[in-house]
Amino acid sequence: MASMAQFCYIIGPSNLRQKYSSFRFCFQNPVYRKNALSNISTRFHAKPSSVSVSPTIVCSAANKPSSSSQVSSSAKIRSEVLSPFRSVRMFFYLAFIASGSLGGLIATTQLIASLTNPARSSEVPDILTGLGIDIGAVSIFAFLYFRENTAKNAQLARLSREESLSNLKLRVNQNKIISVSSLRGIARLVICSGPASFILESFKLSEPFTESLLERGVLVVPFATDGNSPSLDFDESEDMKEITEKRKRLWQLAPVYVSEWTEWLDEQKKLAGISPESPVYLSLRLDGRVRGSGVGYPPWNALVAQLPPVKGLWSGLLDGMDGRVL
Repeated sequence: MASMAQFCYIIGPSNLRQKYSSFRFCFQNPVYRKNALSNISTRFHAKPSSVSVSPTIVCSAANKPSSSSQVSSSAKIRSEVLSPFRSVRMFFYLAFIASGSLGGLIATTQLIASLTNPARSSEVPDILTGLGIDIGAVSIFAFLYFRENTAKNAQLARLSREESLSNLKLRVNQNKIISVSSLRGIARLVICSGPASFILESFKLSEPFTESLLERGVLVVPFATDGNSPSLDFDESEDMKEITEKRKRLWQLAPVYVSEWTEWLDEQKKLAGISPESPVYLSLRLDGRVRGSGVGYPPWNALVAQLPPVKGLWSGLLDGMDGRVL
């Protein structure tokens, strides 16, 4: 039951299940996974050493996000999969609250009757003890229900945000646009959001870790928030040809429909209590869920140390088990 629930969660929205199930088995093969990651790379032709990577704004009604009811239904299903016994616990909490409230009501009527009848005054201590137990039980189970309901609402909000993120679009090359959800089980995305200068510095800091990051399936999504196009300089010399191709593959993705990306990132900053102007990074797991985030430059060295390679004997078996979900 648990394995089936995890499988249903991993494949994501229903419109991707059929396609995803057909190729997920193949990606457990290290050779197939490596070739797929290589095929995502953009075709680069001989150009000057300065290559400009900028978000592309495209207006289209086809990219409208799903309606709130659809997103809510999907989030509720995933919430039930992740916490299958939460509804049962909440039901019993309500039952105990109702039972305690009924017992307290009966004890209150008995207490009133005993106080008005001197002949029954000896029963008052026992009635007060029972009333105190009922009040304590109601208080405890009300607290447990409130805490469970708060956790449920927080989980639903997080899953709804993850669904919104999965629907955002990325440009792979001039002829190919994909959604973030298409990279589930294939790549670990790192979203760098900030002014062009922040993107350039992040680009430079990632250079020593390029090969290690690609081995761990990391792909970077640079998102300039100041409207400027960051110019990423690649060394086009013959000696650096191999590493330059890897650098281009690491930084090949570009956000599409900038307004939707901006709206999603602003919402995350607001929830985290961060200034809208602050440069941030978000690191995603293989299953598309957020595993880490922060203000400032991405910790490339920490990502290399913490993430397992996507090829090898255990690849495919531990997909998604690469960090705690935020």
